[in-house]
Amino acid sequence: MKQFIYILIFTIGINFTSEAQLKSTDPTGSIQPKLLKFYPNPATSAINFDFSRGYDRSYSLQIFNFMGKKIYHLKNPSPTNYIGLEDFYRGIYIFQLRDKNGSIVESGKFQVIR
Repeated sequence: MKQFIYILIFTIGINFTSEAQLKSTDPTGSIQPKLLKFYPNPATSAINFDFSRGYDRSYSLQIFNFMGKKIYHLKNPSPTNYIGLEDFYRGIYIFQLRDKNGSIVESGKFQVIR
């Protein structure tokens, strides 16, 4: 019986986390689908960032290592962006999509494995 309860809690947690990663909250408090779809995660040699909606040429995409150091900056991204990971070490990275004023529009994390 305990094992069943653990499996049930684990399954509910995964479903909740998956749903939360697909949506974001805008300043009015309403839930909106994410602007960026990034894959694969975890990544080995490259990662793709695709705009699922709301593409704006004035956005910039920044990637930070786990220590907070900016290691990649893409100004004026296209609707589909391919980033090679040859110079990235194994670990967790944070990305931020910023508007022309520098405000964070969306953020997330991905993992590089080798």
